[in-house]
Amino acid sequence: MSVELTETAARRVLAQLARRGKGLGLRVGVKKSGCSGYAYTLDYADEAGADDAVFSSHGASVVVRRDDLAMLDGLTVDFQRDGLNEAFKFRNPNVKAECGCGESFAV
Repeated sequence: MSVELTETAARRVLAQLARRGKGLGLRVGVKKSGCSGYAYTLDYADEAGADDAVFSSHGASVVVRRDDLAMLDGLTVDFQRDGLNEAFKFRNPNVKAECGCGESFAV
C-alpha cells in the first residue's frame, strides 16, 4: 500500500505546516459524496493514531485512515497552480469514473 506526494505537493505541505507552526503532515481520506459516490477529504494531521498509516514523500508525510487505504492505494497527490487558482490534484489508479465537475469519483 502506498500514497505519494509529488515534490511540488510536498513543498506545499511543508510550507503550510511551517505556517501553522505545528503538524505531522497532510491527512487524505474519502467520504461518500457527490454524484459519483466519493470525494477526497483533506486536512492537516497533527498526529497519527493507531488506525492511521503514514507515508513519506520528499520529506513530507501523508496520513491515511487504514479504512480508506483500499480506495487510495497508489494515489499520487500533486499541487498545481493555474493563474490565480491553486489546488491539490489527485491521480488515483482505483478510480473507475469521475463526475463531470471533477469533485467526486467511483471505485
